[in-house]
Amino acid sequence: MTTSAKSVALLDYGSGNLRSAQRALEHVGANVTVTSDPKVAVEMDGLVVPGVGAYAACMKGLRAVEGPRVIGQRLAGGRPVLGICVGMQVLFETGNEHGIVTQGCGEWPGSVERLQADILPHMGWNTVETPEGSEMFAGFDEATRFYFVHSYAAREWSLVTDGRTRPPKVTWASHGGDRFVAAVENEPLWATQFHPEKSGDAGAHLLENWLKSF
Repeated sequence: MTTSAKSVALLDYGSGNLRSAQRALEHVGANVTVTSDPKVAVEMDGLVVPGVGAYAACMKGLRAVEGPRVIGQRLAGGRPVLGICVGMQVLFETGNEHGIVTQGCGEWPGSVERLQADILPHMGWNTVETPEGSEMFAGFDEATRFYFVHSYAAREWSLVTDGRTRPPKVTWASHGGDRFVAAVENEPLWATQFHPEKSGDAGAHLLENWLKSF
């Protein structure tokens, strides 16, 4: 691989495909440390926040390892963070599951809600609608597919920038006729609803793009 070695903390807060994510990151040249230590998570070149399962359970685990503070501290210093699946969802203000609203990290406005589709979970390979000038999807074509496993997502994007910072680049996908946010590039904060670590060569290329961004 051509990517120079970067130190990456893979946050262990009791939720996430840690081993597959670790292997995928190491495959593209990252030096990965699986950690629940907030100090280590702050100090590494990059931070990956994985996540599977229920929003409320993920937030409980994240708070136990000071995850929201770590994410906020890194972003305040312009230091890269990558959220994956529920690790992306918790970046929004709230998650609404079965009528129970849970406060998220609040990095982006909006709520994560159940997809309005006849067949759930949304499980399998899907194309995505990428924005012009995307760094995350540089080198991809519109036929590229990524692997999704989820029943909830952000179905709207409402962040308004002040004109002094670059507007986020938002990628969309659809399942069962319902359109949802599939990925976001927001300065040092990147996130994907799909699983790069389960998306084969396409996922590896995306992770390389992330490592090259810092």
